Amino acid sequence: MKIRIPSPLLSYTQGRNSVEVPGTTLAEGLTELDRLFPGLRFRIIDEQDRIREHILIWVAGRITRHLAAPVGPKDEIMIVAALSGG
Repeated sequence: MKIRIPSPLLSYTQGRNSVEVPGTTLAEGLTELDRLFPGLRFRIIDEQDRIREHILIWVAGRITRHLAAPVGPKDEIMIVAALSGG
C-alpha cells in the first residue's frame, strides 16, 4: 500500500510525502510506517488505539475511522490532518 503523508507530518518522514509499506489492514500499514519513522503513528492514533479526531484517513478513496479497514497491495491511503487557526 502507498501511504500519503500530510504536510504537518513531513518532519517525521524526512520530507517524504508518500511511503510504500506492506500490510492487509490500515492498522498493519500504520504499524509499519511507525517502524520506519518512530513516533509518527502516535500523531495519527491516540492512546485508545483510535484515529485522532483531527485526522481523516481515506482508504482507496473512502473515508474510514476503523483501523481494521482492509487494504489491498495497490491501494492508496491518504492521511489528512486538519489545521486550525484564528
